[in-house]
Amino acid sequence: QVQLVESGGDLVQAGDSLRLSCAASGSSLRINVMGWYRQAPGKQRELVASITRGSISNYADSVKGRFTISRDNAKNTVALQMNSLKPEDTAVYYCNAVIQETLIITRTYWGQGTQVTVSS
Repeated sequence: QVQLVESGGDLVQAGDSLRLSCAASGSSLRINVMGWYRQAPGKQRELVASITRGSISNYADSVKGRFTISRDNAKNTVALQMNSLKPEDTAVYYCNAVIQETLIITRTYWGQGTQVTVSS
């Protein structure tokens, strides 16, 4: 069974920085894509950033230039460095991993979420 465990959420002020981390546990994991999503109250969950096994990253327009995603394939971890935080970044942030379970089957896993609150 694969588990994703996030950490790093906090209450910060606008302009501050925060780093989220996520570790995937399980045996013989082949993780294709790892990413971070967020969900603000009353809104749909949205992609924040994703990164492939080959370190190709993708960002939501709202975070480009402020957030940086990185991963360590050997440790099955992904991190999100968030700089110049804004109140509109307030949300529950979820770690996501797409795992190759067989040659033709992939499965998506989610973490439990970590709260990020940015005060103005």
